[in-house]
Amino acid sequence: MSKEKEFEIVREFDVDATPEEVWEAITHGTGAYLWPMEAPEPKVGGTAAFGSTVTAYDPPHHLVIRSDDVGSPVQSLNQLEHVIEERDGGRRAWVRYVHSGILTDDWDNQYDGASRHTDFYLHTLREYLVHFAPRPVTFAQLNGPEASITPGALTEVERALGLAEDAAEGARVTVRGPREFDAVLDYRNPYFVGLRTDDALIRVFGRNHWGAPVGISVHDFAADADAEANETAWQTWLDAVYSQAR
Repeated sequence: MSKEKEFEIVREFDVDATPEEVWEAITHGTGAYLWPMEAPEPKVGGTAAFGSTVTAYDPPHHLVIRSDDVGSPVQSLNQLEHVIEERDGGRRAWVRYVHSGILTDDWDNQYDGASRHTDFYLHTLREYLVHFAPRPVTFAQLNGPEASITPGALTEVERALGLAEDAAEGARVTVRGPREFDAVLDYRNPYFVGLRTDDALIRVFGRNHWGAPVGISVHDFAADADAEANETAWQTWLDAVYSQAR
């Protein structure tokens, strides 16, 4: 019996950015909130990241990118749609995001992970648009060691960062990362942690909930940002967290 099953994740939100700014972020600025990707070819039928195809292209209002060969053992079809409308005379935007496709195995776990990641990524998109756009970004990402796949792995990172258990979203915190720094705790739930400084968005992914290592991404908007230095510093720090925890 086939395990294939369709899925659809739908989100809608308003943001204090113009439709043009949203369009630029989702087409050419993905490293600022997601990860750097090849910009879609600006036409229907054009190519896009990971061998996908542009099936709708109407800037700055409608973009659909589809892949019928995802190259994943648990997914056979993937489609991303953005609908963008202006609000307040074009000073703000309303966005409808739809991620759909077909999962071929481990449906509940894959869908749960995709749905929760969607909320975090779209929150990071809004953080970028409101606080940093159109500053260029330097992107780094890394994963923890095998020890970070355990059930309490994200909690160990939160503790190492110096985040109090009762620190809520919006709190100003002093963070003990590779160096000590001040930040706004812009996102926090049992699955993810988001930190915003004057020059960066630091994202911590509790992927241990879905059987993968804890991950960190750094979206650095400083003029002198160094992706290799950021990756090395955070990788060394994260490895030490789990070495000490053991």
